[in-house]
Amino acid sequence: MFAVLKTGGKQYKVQSGDVLRVEKLAADAGETIQFNDILMLGGDTATVGAPFVADAAVQAEVIDQIKGEKTIKFVKRRRKHGSKRTRGHRQQLTLVRITDILSAGADKSGVKAAIGGALAPAAEPAAAPKKAKAAPKKAEAAAPVAEAAADDLATLNGVGPAAVKKLNAAGITTFAQLAAVDGDVEGLKVKPEWIEQAKELAQ
Repeated sequence: MFAVLKTGGKQYKVQSGDVLRVEKLAADAGETIQFNDILMLGGDTATVGAPFVADAAVQAEVIDQIKGEKTIKFVKRRRKHGSKRTRGHRQQLTLVRITDILSAGADKSGVKAAIGGALAPAAEPAAAPKKAKAAPKKAEAAAPVAEAAADDLATLNGVGPAAVKKLNAAGITTFAQLAAVDGDVEGLKVKPEWIEQAKELAQ
């Protein structure tokens, strides 16, 4: 029996006892892991997934964390004062031995799922920003309630945007408050016709 599994963006055809070098997995040597992304199962009858075979898995034992062969990147700029640069890289890999191929019962096996080493640390912080975004929505919902209680003072004849700002700074946001003003407010001369209009609108 064989299986075609997917890990690290690559596909591998494996049988029990095969030794593979796959992209780095978050597991220690001697640990048993399970590949759940099975594209195909073969044997007496072949089963092809759409895209994966349901409840199928491949279990493997981690032999070691290794590095691949060194690859050289060489850059040369052909100019009068050109430059050369050489860089080397060794890909981090995980050496595993296939121990078992499960055609069913993958969910109940209790074996740790194989997770890429680069993906494991990034899984937890993703949930934090969602909670942070929820708080501003409550503040936005409460804001229209406060605005609804205020009157549009700019509807009064002779009251412009600058005067509205000064009135709001003085704590005057409704027609009733303006009608009760006796005298000038800080930085603004309140005209008698404003007070008369505010009294009429406040009623």
